[in-house]
Amino acid sequence: IIRRSMQSLISFLLEMKKPNAVLEIGTAVGFSSMFMSEYVPEDTIIDTIEKVPIRIKCAKENFERYGKNDRITLYEGDAVDVLKKLAAEGRKYDFIFMDAAKGQYLNFLPRVLELLQPEGILISDNVLQDGDIIESRFAVTRRNRTIHKRMREYLYTLTHSEELTTAVLPVGDGITISTKKGRKA
Repeated sequence: IIRRSMQSLISFLLEMKKPNAVLEIGTAVGFSSMFMSEYVPEDTIIDTIEKVPIRIKCAKENFERYGKNDRITLYEGDAVDVLKKLAAEGRKYDFIFMDAAKGQYLNFLPRVLELLQPEGILISDNVLQDGDIIESRFAVTRRNRTIHKRMREYLYTLTHSEELTTAVLPVGDGITISTKKGRKA
């Protein structure tokens, strides 16, 4: 569940952007997608992706309990596969919130960029890894070195991309806010 500071930032960005379509990568129990549904126009499409069966079950129960079944579409499966399917369908999103397996962000990025509209916003959560990201890889515990390396590569890719303008902010456990360059058609 996203922290209160992240909730404030997301609600602000959604109310400012007024997106036509939102994509969340990493549904978990459905909190973030339900939260986002409160800050977008009624006709905004909200899609979310989750692969862990117990989380899918909890999210579906929460969507039912809080009357969000008609507002939120849950795609079940590995995000790489679902993103590929959405891209093949020609789907486009004005706002993408990535809060999934941190070590996979870099693998998701090519399809995310394909799905993100020009002038669209991409938010990536938990990018500072409790401050570990600024440490030498040797200061990070052995079991966290792979994710540390991948997240550093992801941050480098975002901040050096010619397609994106990116800011790294110390909100919650660190986020990036990226906007895709270009104009909507």
